Amino acid sequence: VFARPSSVPHGAGYELLIQKFLSLYGDQIDMHRKFVVQLFAEEWSQYIDLPKGFLVNERCKVRLVPLQIQITTLGNLTPSSTVFFCCDMQERFRPAIKYFGDIISVGQRLLQGARLLGIPVIVTEQYPKGLGSTVQEIDLTGAKLVLPKTKFSMVLPEVEAALAEIPGVRSIVLFGVETHVCIQQTALELIGRGLEVHIVADATSSRSMMDRMFALERLARTGIIVTTSEAILLQLVADKEHPKFKEIQNLIKASAPESGLLSKV
Repeated sequence: VFARPSSVPHGAGYELLIQKFLSLYGDQIDMHRKFVVQLFAEEWSQYIDLPKGFLVNERCKVRLVPLQIQITTLGNLTPSSTVFFCCDMQERFRPAIKYFGDIISVGQRLLQGARLLGIPVIVTEQYPKGLGSTVQEIDLTGAKLVLPKTKFSMVLPEVEAALAEIPGVRSIVLFGVETHVCIQQTALELIGRGLEVHIVADATSSRSMMDRMFALERLARTGIIVTTSEAILLQLVADKEHPKFKEIQNLIKASAPESGLLSKV
């Protein structure tokens, strides 16, 4: 509720009131939210929505109220504002994680795409002393950061510092294991910091398909984008005339046939 005193000419209507509010409070208002203007009705001693055709004809009290609505995330990706997060793709998980071979192949393809497009890559390994390093099939050449961790989320102080060094970061492309633990906790922390998160469904898995399915469903409801590796790579090049399009296209063509993991989303 905004209470700064102001004056609006008699005969002014709804549009002028909105303009006045914006001139006074524009720097405090999230313009992605929707608002309603309400008038204090003396006879009922409460605020009511402004009636249609309202005109100011005497001194009155009005307020601007944000509506509690969810705004759709568009999910546009550009290489200059994107970072890839590769989460815990480690040797000891190989026998336990469903479709692990498939997500290794897709993860490697994503990292190749990141190198071609100049996208920074941040990699974590969960307690590598006990669980081993990242699998040898995944080439970490050129990764900005490869960090051990014990926390489930990838959002470590070193990761936050690395992100702060990259100008204009808006979107995180996240993949790895496990979907319902490290991926989920990382995604929720990232959106809590105002970043847009894209989870690559064909590059993330869990020991249980039940856990994976409900994690992806929960995350999608929070505004996180659940997508695929091909959609990510083609969205990043955006145009057949992109200088790296042919190389990205060759990466996609070389991919293995669909394993059935996406049918478990």
